[in-house]
Amino acid sequence: MRLTGKQIQRYSRQMVLKKIGPIGQKKLLNSKVLVVGAGGLGSPILIYLAALGIGNIGIIDHDKVDLSNLHRQILFETNDLKKQKAKLASQKIKKINSDINVSYYQKKLDHGNIDKIAKKYPVLVDGSDNFKTKFLINDYAVKSKKILITGAINKFDGQIFTFNFHNNKKSPCLRCFFQTYPSDQLLNCEIDGILGTLAGIVGSIQANEIVKEILNIGNSLCGYMLIINSLELNFRKAKIAKKKNCICDK
Repeated sequence: MRLTGKQIQRYSRQMVLKKIGPIGQKKLLNSKVLVVGAGGLGSPILIYLAALGIGNIGIIDHDKVDLSNLHRQILFETNDLKKQKAKLASQKIKKINSDINVSYYQKKLDHGNIDKIAKKYPVLVDGSDNFKTKFLINDYAVKSKKILITGAINKFDGQIFTFNFHNNKKSPCLRCFFQTYPSDQLLNCEIDGILGTLAGIVGSIQANEIVKEILNIGNSLCGYMLIINSLELNFRKAKIAKKKNCICDK
């Protein structure tokens, strides 16, 4: 593909980076990324993916916009209340960048539909708010040899994981970190609360990890967990060992 004059101008500040350049920008425009969840994490992820020029974006979310979402789900506004998030998110990011192709799925991701929806996307981004969905995506990514970027937020704390099952045989998975199945109370912002800006911080880092994995640049987070405390402004990386006899060890 050849970049148009408008594309060269739009992405000029990105293409001037030696690690990206025109070739890297073309890779981004040809890439396919599925974002699971268009909420607190999904909003900044989708905004940046659209702006960066990720050419093919899928969005899956079964929920509608609620007033309690608006302090952190920055894609939406007051006039969007009670509208379907997936369709609305697709419309909004198309306005950010008309170059991109966007598909949306107004349904809940489950064992019955995940392959049909996700099979054409080499990169999966987990912005979900419950562990049942997170483990569903993780297990599918392992089986299908996808790249998976997972984020989680609660109160003032966030975690980001990068798993590369496509070309990194040493990649651990989410089950390597969680030795027991965690309670969804750990991610319950209705009970525990959540700082709105934390969703933006974690979601933006997830978008950054997506670009790094697509272009194979920088230091991969694969094999580590990035832990963020937004109150103390602490960032640290913890190594994740690949667990023997885990599903990713098969």
